[in-house]
Amino acid sequence: MKCKRLGKGLDALFFNENEVHEDDHVQEIRLAEIQPNPYQPRRTFEKEALNELASSIEQHGVLQPIIVRRKLTKFEIIVGERRFRAAKLAKKSTIPAVIREMNDKQMMEVALVENLQREDLNPIEKAMAYDQMLTHLAINQETLAKKLGISRPEVTNYLRLLTLPSEVKIAVEKQTLSYAHARILAGLKDSDLVMMLAEKVVREKLSIIELERVIKKLEMDGKSLKKRQLVRVDPSVLHRTKGYEETLREFFGTKVEIKHGLKKGRIEIEYYSLEDLERLIELL
Repeated sequence: MKCKRLGKGLDALFFNENEVHEDDHVQEIRLAEIQPNPYQPRRTFEKEALNELASSIEQHGVLQPIIVRRKLTKFEIIVGERRFRAAKLAKKSTIPAVIREMNDKQMMEVALVENLQREDLNPIEKAMAYDQMLTHLAINQETLAKKLGISRPEVTNYLRLLTLPSEVKIAVEKQTLSYAHARILAGLKDSDLVMMLAEKVVREKLSIIELERVIKKLEMDGKSLKKRQLVRVDPSVLHRTKGYEETLREFFGTKVEIKHGLKKGRIEIEYYSLEDLERLIELL
């Protein structure tokens, strides 16, 4: 399957320096002389896929050369780190490569674009790639979105994932927590609450709708608690009103509660039937 291409504007920006051409000089370079790309946004390489590629390399060799640049006495990978890792697993000593001249900024750009063109970057890796592009290309989210051929809100949603607690980001990387769930949790400010909800989602396998319901209920309970916490009553006053409550309960023969407010309070007297209400009115 052909991977999805990025927007034409971004392809033009990088002059297709990440592609191997027919007239390129391919040479065998020792694996010991090659270093990984320091700007590689991918942090996880699936072991099963690498082992499959390594098996293919054992039988057929590396069919597509990697692209490298010279770095002092070594070479740094620009494109092809999966092939490099798989070749090492296959116990190869050399790998076919094309050498490009490229500065740090160009190398970062090509590495980020090449990885974004792939569809198997996890959400955190994609968010980190967007963040690096914004920083090193000195562009805003709107411009980046246009260059990538996606919407600005999509860029924003991915970037918000970077504000999640590290434990939650690891869960997203391991795909035990979905991007959709993580996007909702990224909208919450309390990191402890985010971690608690993330664990609940994984443990109870909550759907998106169920997670939203839990958050809504917590928000409603929080507003109610906040209102109650605003009422600061002197402990000595509370002690005295408890005595008044007991006196009123004995007098009316029913449950009585004295409620405290910011500027005023109220007395609640319970009744259980029309006759009980008439009895209380007579006493009043």
